[in-house]
Amino acid sequence: MELSGRKKQILKVVIEDYIRSAEPVSSKAIAGAMGGSVSSATIRNELADLVEMGYLEQPHTSAGRIPSPKGYRLYVNELMEQQRLSLAETERINQSLRVKMEELDRVISQAGKAVSSFVNYPAYVAAVSRKPAVTARHFELLPVDEKSCIVVMMMGDNRVKSQLLRLQLRVDPSQIPVLTGLLNRNFTGVDADEMNRRLMDVSEQITPQLFLLLSQTVAYAGDALEEAGQREIYTSGANQLLKLPEFRDADKAHELMSFLADSKENLPMPDESSPMKILIGPENVSRALRDTSVVVASYDIGDDMRGLIGVVGPTRMDYAAVAARLTGFADGLTRLFDKKHNLPPKEEPET
Repeated sequence: MELSGRKKQILKVVIEDYIRSAEPVSSKAIAGAMGGSVSSATIRNELADLVEMGYLEQPHTSAGRIPSPKGYRLYVNELMEQQRLSLAETERINQSLRVKMEELDRVISQAGKAVSSFVNYPAYVAAVSRKPAVTARHFELLPVDEKSCIVVMMMGDNRVKSQLLRLQLRVDPSQIPVLTGLLNRNFTGVDADEMNRRLMDVSEQITPQLFLLLSQTVAYAGDALEEAGQREIYTSGANQLLKLPEFRDADKAHELMSFLADSKENLPMPDESSPMKILIGPENVSRALRDTSVVVASYDIGDDMRGLIGVVGPTRMDYAAVAARLTGFADGLTRLFDKKHNLPPKEEPET
């Protein structure tokens, strides 16, 4: 059944008042917001209809009304006014994104912290490869002493991984460049399985000591690539939940905070075809998110990568403001990565 214009107007007033106050909205408050253009009796009748139709809920017989997930969905789809960021908000977003471009992981992690502090809700970020598999782009081996070295691997999606390797046999540090060249000629641009197949092909080209180090390096690289093929998600600001009246119940807050820490791989992601997704209450698949809403946006990183940035909050969140701010962050990150399309290597400290 199509809602009349007056019912939509009343529903919009209830939702926006509830977003501000987190308290049930009375017919008197609605009449005041509508400037006395509709009588209290008419408003009460319209509220009763909206409750019966499932757009509003009445917690107690004498209480005011609160929006239902169905009401929020209509609001987001039809009634919500698109918000524009103020100049001050735009500048604040730009300031928060002026980070030193180093490893991709560090950049998106800082972006998540900035979003959480900006919207005052928990935020999550991820980098997702559009390629079927992640491969190594470049290797460096940094000798520490005769019994250890550091392997540094830059992957095709610009993430950098490093690990200290303890060697089984002593290796002359002067031979490390030989092995580094061998790695970059034979073990870049291929997946972990192909790395293992190539390992034996090069065994006769180097000494047994170097082959042991090569085997350790390839084993580490294979594990790192396999792990990198999985979606890496960073969460920030889970403690923001404790400031919200919806999560005064310690058990309820603990359940959601545990989900954000331990089950973050189940957080919603937008489709490739849609730059933003809004999921309200029970539209979320995960049980821990059934009493929350999630807004998530995507942005372009380049090099066949896209970034995802989302916010988890109460169903009464200010959808227009959150959507506008996430769009601002997504646009800013797209410009940032476009400007720095090829991320520079990490700078060495001055000596």
